[in-house]
Amino acid sequence: MNNCVFCAIAAGEAPSTTVLDTEDVVAFLDIRPIARGHVLVIPKQHSTDLDSMEPALGSAVFAAGQRISRALRRSDLRSDGANLVVNDGKAAFQTVFHTHLHVVPRWTGDKLRFAGGFLTRRLREPEHTAAAIREGLARLAAEEVG
Repeated sequence: MNNCVFCAIAAGEAPSTTVLDTEDVVAFLDIRPIARGHVLVIPKQHSTDLDSMEPALGSAVFAAGQRISRALRRSDLRSDGANLVVNDGKAAFQTVFHTHLHVVPRWTGDKLRFAGGFLTRRLREPEHTAAAIREGLARLAAEEVG
């Protein structure tokens, strides 16, 4: 799709800090994270919203989000849980019109508010954060094998 930043990321034509790349989806750190380790999971095939996305592709997006959530618990970030959120359409505050799933790590007692500071959030230590999540994915894979 023309001028879609997420399509450019999926094609490797725009920068991102990738944590997971499969045949169907790519997951990368959000550049305006709500919390450290906030990841976006996108289908490589463009869809504007949930209505235009094939259900099997939605399944792949959610499966990747669940996997990343599990990895965050095992990573050095040591999250206690996660919010998995899809903002579907302008009325639901979708701002990039390429379907995407937010995986937001949560910790017991955190004071996270989703709307607070939306425009002022900035990505900090992206490579270190992405490396921690990738390590969590590796630990999860080792658990599944052994």
